[in-house]
Amino acid sequence: MRKHTRPFSEILGSILFVSLVLSVVYSFIRFLAAPETIAPGSSAERVRSDYLLMLTQCVLGLIVMALPSLIEKKWKLGIPNFIYILYYLFLYCAVFLGEVFDFYYAVPHWDTMLHFFSGGMLGALGFILIDLLNQNERIRISLSPLFVSLFAFSFALAAGAIWEIYEFTCDSFLRLNMQKYATEEGVLRIGQEALKDTMKDIIFDAIAALIVAVLGYLTNIRQKNKPTLAK
Repeated sequence: MRKHTRPFSEILGSILFVSLVLSVVYSFIRFLAAPETIAPGSSAERVRSDYLLMLTQCVLGLIVMALPSLIEKKWKLGIPNFIYILYYLFLYCAVFLGEVFDFYYAVPHWDTMLHFFSGGMLGALGFILIDLLNQNERIRISLSPLFVSLFAFSFALAAGAIWEIYEFTCDSFLRLNMQKYATEEGVLRIGQEALKDTMKDIIFDAIAALIVAVLGYLTNIRQKNKPTLAK
């Protein structure tokens, strides 16, 4: 089997890998030196929990960036090059820019844009997974365009929900603030305000996934109804 080369995605992957490794070293050193809390009148902007969050996200980023390659090798699936590119760009924006450079606070709606992007990307991945199964000679399946679209939508929404569970778990055990239940100054939000970030993330995941699902459904219907030329 000829090995497919992905020069651009490999360059992006290398940039992401180096950025995350350097960020792990930086966040670990800063975690050891940072104060537990901000003392009155202190000029310190970040405390230990902030660098622990940064360290956790960077380590997780290094782990999950290898997932597409592992899945491709284990199940012998040909994941398209553009999925690798989108995936690496998402990790770079979410982990490196978001956590290390504090884009989540510095850039308005940065988190919302990323969830919208990831919802669409995961929806597209759902379609690709079904298409790869259809091309597998050992698996004989014939699914309706509506079911394929429903699967893509559900796949993206399930992945978004798993991410929110991960954030809740890290917040609970590591005393972080991934779900933004507290302000940047550490003031706890109450009632619906404490849920707003989580629900907003899921809603924008769903909107992007729905758009991709509808577009994919219309595309599949058009292809299915396209007349075939007689040989």
